[in-house]
Amino acid sequence: MLAPRPSASVPPAPPAHLAVDLAFGRFTLAVPHDARARLARGWLALGVAALAASGLLAVLLVLSRTPGLAKLFPVADFFHAALVVHVDLSVLVWFVAFGGVLWSLNSTPRLLPLGVAALALCAAGTATLAVAPFLGGTPIMANYVPVIESRPFLAGLALFGAGLVLLVGRGLFASPLGGVRLDGPGALRFGLNGALVATAVALLAFAWSYLALPAGLDGKAYYELLFWGGGHVLQFAWTLVLLVAWLLLADAVGARVPLSPRVVALLFAVGLACVFATPLIYYAFGVTSVEHHRLQTWMMRFGGGLAIVPVAVAVLWALVRRARTRHAGDPRAGPLFSALAASIVLFGVGGLIGYAIRGSDVRIPAHYHGAIVGVTIAMMGVAYWLLPRLRFAAPSPRLATWQPVVYGTGQLLHIVGLVWSGGYGVQRKVADGAVAERSFEQVAGMGLMGLGGLVAIVGGVLFVAVVVIAVVRRPRDGARPPDAAP
Repeated sequence: MLAPRPSASVPPAPPAHLAVDLAFGRFTLAVPHDARARLARGWLALGVAALAASGLLAVLLVLSRTPGLAKLFPVADFFHAALVVHVDLSVLVWFVAFGGVLWSLNSTPRLLPLGVAALALCAAGTATLAVAPFLGGTPIMANYVPVIESRPFLAGLALFGAGLVLLVGRGLFASPLGGVRLDGPGALRFGLNGALVATAVALLAFAWSYLALPAGLDGKAYYELLFWGGGHVLQFAWTLVLLVAWLLLADAVGARVPLSPRVVALLFAVGLACVFATPLIYYAFGVTSVEHHRLQTWMMRFGGGLAIVPVAVAVLWALVRRARTRHAGDPRAGPLFSALAASIVLFGVGGLIGYAIRGSDVRIPAHYHGAIVGVTIAMMGVAYWLLPRLRFAAPSPRLATWQPVVYGTGQLLHIVGLVWSGGYGVQRKVADGAVAERSFEQVAGMGLMGLGGLVAIVGGVLFVAVVVIAVVRRPRDGARPPDAAP
């Protein structure tokens, strides 16, 4: 017996998965394939190169802090210089470069020569920073942007800063502000524009601090105050990029996040709101005052996580629901799912460790290692998503799926070792060779830290290998990539 046809006046109900999409929105981005994509590929190459150089320095750092090995590899005198450049390459350069990837793709074709000039300046600055540890100078472990007081390093930092100014300046004028619909892609574009605005405010804070600092400050105090305010504001920018990455990766693996685009845009706006208190803080209190220092800290502590928790909970709910309703996943989604899960775990662990900090021991780097690595793995996942859309080959499914697991596990062991040894009084920013004697507990904790660091280095090398393989195997037939935009 034939089933009755539905009435012409009553359309059939959409499939269940389509109904979910209509209710919650699809959080994805269309990728252009013109000069903007070529610019984005340049920024991605810069970021991957910075991570590769940072990994080489990380080997020396792990050896210099691992009990027993530090005596076999006498690099303790090199420790602080290597640490400065390792941090700057793996955080400042990598984050800015990946911001350049996303902001270039999220832009109109206007002012493209300015974008090329920004990339060239940042690349020249990065190359100069990478060789600076071998050219002498005094390392200064300032927060957010540690420096080496030497002409080559400061020249490289100035070049990179000039490139960042051009990148942000072009982004502000070339962002597609008009005519953007508040759907899923529109909400992600709003988040990327918010990160761009936060970076612009951070640059304003750096300039304000530079002009307002009194003469006669010594190196440590000078650079600490110079980068304090802007460094805090940059955290809001990278948090917004992280949330965009989580939503995009969740959508890419088929997990429908139970948030409407309007709610997501509202959360992004909440996450950005505290940024606009920065000029008021600078206007009301001098950069050397205790109030200025405390207000910047409170702004980050109480405002930085307002948007993170609801988005993280929604993404986790979507992932659990996906696991319950799907028996077999697409193998191409494996790397994206792996990166998303590892990012949430590491970022969450870093946030929880922040509540255990007492004094100035290695629990502090454990805290920001978790947060920074959480952002880094999310960016790695988006890089995997972008590779075929930038006319490269898709990442190797097996290798790219295991890479976030290896990298995340190593970083987790590294963090646990830091927390363990920090609980027994091991101080931060000190090489093992600089300490005459340690307790068994301290040695065990630092040994676990060293093991985790070595595993994390392997994971970082795997990421570079996955990207290089995808570049080498890129298709030559000119086929249209997936999700191409005009």
